[in-house]
Amino acid sequence: MKRLRLLVWATLLGLTGWSFGVEPGWLQQRQLTLPAADWAGAPLTIAVAADLHVGAPHSGLAMLKKVVDQLNASQPDLILLPGDFVIQGVLGGEPVAPATIAAELARLKAPLGVFATLGNHDWWHDGEQVRQALTDAGITVLENAAVPLPTTAGPLWLVGIGDDMTGNARPEKAFAGVPAAARLIVMMHDPANAPALPAGTLVAFAGHTHGGQVRLPFYGALLTPGRAPRQHAYGWIPDVPAPTFVTAGVGTSILPVRFNCPPETVVLKLSNKGS
Repeated sequence: MKRLRLLVWATLLGLTGWSFGVEPGWLQQRQLTLPAADWAGAPLTIAVAADLHVGAPHSGLAMLKKVVDQLNASQPDLILLPGDFVIQGVLGGEPVAPATIAAELARLKAPLGVFATLGNHDWWHDGEQVRQALTDAGITVLENAAVPLPTTAGPLWLVGIGDDMTGNARPEKAFAGVPAAARLIVMMHDPANAPALPAGTLVAFAGHTHGGQVRLPFYGALLTPGRAPRQHAYGWIPDVPAPTFVTAGVGTSILPVRFNCPPETVVLKLSNKGS
């Protein structure tokens, strides 16, 4: 029994060390493919990095540089940044000014552009300040708005939905100016708005949940913020009108912990059914 207790304690200490000291800094890149019946053009590469939370332990400016380098190396056609660039109150964190974050993000390059939405932490900090810093860095911020993207297969619309937790989500406004038969890519901070996606959505991306930060085997996310159900905390989520991927994001909030849910960027290749 004494040896068993020692083994249990050693295992717990090891898991704690891994979850606080190693996994939060173990940046991955999730590679996805999605064949879409409504897409007739050449394959389109979309890179996504959500919840940067620059200033959280393991997610400082060095991690941000690594994220930018990783996204650029994927040679994407389009880059999406679905919010939460800053931190508030994360244990052991050191806040970083939005202008400093944006200056590093200005290195991102994609032919169709770099686009962002704001997250709840951005609004709690100062939404307009974060928006201006990103805009000054050449990043287009889409808050309940849409823009057409020129592609070889004809017009494609990108839609950005505002943050749900802070009451800034207006899906009806975001889709208001989009032609009825348009094909869409949608970016939103919170997957709570996934049920509002129209049928013309080829693919949608969300963050906010951090995948739960702690994911237990056979159970999934231990805790999730906001209105979205726990089953919508990570990955391709069920029971929504269009394919929607929720990323685990890069940084952490509240506690700098990750278990079975490492930080990630996402690169998705959208192709037609026959390719």
